[in-house]
Amino acid sequence: MGSRSVIAVLLLSLLAGLSGCGSSHSASGVSGSGEAKAGVGVNAYLWRAALDTLSFMPLASADPFAGVIVTDWWQPQGSPDERFRATVYVLGTQLRSDGIRVTIFRQVRNENGQWVDAPVNRTVTGDIENKVLARARELRAEEARS
Repeated sequence: MGSRSVIAVLLLSLLAGLSGCGSSHSASGVSGSGEAKAGVGVNAYLWRAALDTLSFMPLASADPFAGVIVTDWWQPQGSPDERFRATVYVLGTQLRSDGIRVTIFRQVRNENGQWVDAPVNRTVTGDIENKVLARARELRAEEARS
């Protein structure tokens, strides 16, 4: 499968993840603006949105106090020679566009069967950040309605 096909599959997976509005993650510990209260270090809407958006990838670690989410390697179905991993940083307590940073790592299997780092299309990380921001706004709007 070509690199463009894998990226398309990755983005479609992200969109599919956004279609499910429910989540088992709690947004407790926040004010109506999503800003952190005592004990929570980052914006709860961005935190929950990042978990929702990347829910198709296996979670390796998540630290809500530091605002760091790390996924394990994920292989797109039908692409056994390519895999992806993500790290998300929630950077503050306010719901702002500069409050989230996503890093995507990509590896491909070489002719010797070893995984080697490969470049990631620059638009992919921006697209994922935008999906997280859209989901965070959606979560805030849902809470305001209830």
